[in-house]
Amino acid sequence: MHINPHTLIRSATSIALPPTKPVLSISPIVIPIKDRPLPLEVRVTIPIDNSSSSPPPKNPLPVLLLSHGHGHSNYLSSLEGYAPIAEFYASHGFAVLQPTHLSSAHYTLPYSPGDELHFKSRPGDLSALIDHLPTIEASLPTSLGIKLNPDKIAVAGHSLGAFTASFLLGASNTDPRKTLNQTSSEFTAYDPRVRAGVLLANTGSAGPDLSHLSGLGREKLIPFYDMSFEEMTSPTMVVYGDEDDSPYLTTRGADWHGDAYTLSPAGRKKGEKSLLVLKGAKHGLGGISGWDAGETLDESPERLEIVRRVTFTWLWSRLYEEEEEEEEEEEEEGVWEAAKKALEGDEELRKMAVLETK
Repeated sequence: MHINPHTLIRSATSIALPPTKPVLSISPIVIPIKDRPLPLEVRVTIPIDNSSSSPPPKNPLPVLLLSHGHGHSNYLSSLEGYAPIAEFYASHGFAVLQPTHLSSAHYTLPYSPGDELHFKSRPGDLSALIDHLPTIEASLPTSLGIKLNPDKIAVAGHSLGAFTASFLLGASNTDPRKTLNQTSSEFTAYDPRVRAGVLLANTGSAGPDLSHLSGLGREKLIPFYDMSFEEMTSPTMVVYGDEDDSPYLTTRGADWHGDAYTLSPAGRKKGEKSLLVLKGAKHGLGGISGWDAGETLDESPERLEIVRRVTFTWLWSRLYEEEEEEEEEEEEEGVWEAAKKALEGDEELRKMAVLETK
């Protein structure tokens, strides 16, 4: 990674950030999990302090669980992917934990009917990482003195990873095949230890909104799918591109990817639910899954930087809400308030992104 932004990044730099730190990535940390067919492998990326000229990272570090998607690449849908956001979040203060889910192309494991794409084990992987934070912390170089904060945990995911992350935030799924047979089939995986989450290009509602394209629609890809966001009360930011039409999943168009925002209840405070819509963006959101990745159809350093900066400042403000409020009382802007002003006040940014909160 670099300290200075790419030369193609211009307006996004008006969204201010804390000082950038070097990062250290360690993988794999291997965690045996009971009844899981393979051990849970995880990459951990952390900031390290090498200078006395800027504030050191918070220690213990806040934790970000990052769930990969299910793209067609060989390696990106695993702990090997998502470097553009994993390194970025870590360089500004998070310990980023990236598991390889059983659905990864790295394994190509068969799945059982009712657990297509291993969708039930995926949120369990994330909760298992929280359970094993002491093991993960003990695997870090002792010379760094890094601690992980079990009280400051957030989650993020892209595509199928966003679907996975949404369960920890309170979403649920009911398998329509079992419902027809009058069999209880609701699946939940809410984890109250997760304080906030970011859903990138998430899946939306089911029923008539799902596509039935021959061989590509619900019957083959997601026959288990019928999501509800009605109980998703945790603070959540949803991000999607307005050209992410996904006809193989939905008949609705790009706004389907925003359902986790529009169909979930408002937060107890305005802003706890936020929606960022990127103009001209497709499913790759500018390139979050990997550098110069072939699966990214809307490669844009500027768009990627907007996603990184906006989601980071929002997450940080949710985990350190009290500190943000103290800064505002002292007439100092918190990182999220400053980011919102930049999004609203910069003419070029307004052409690229629209923010909504509730």
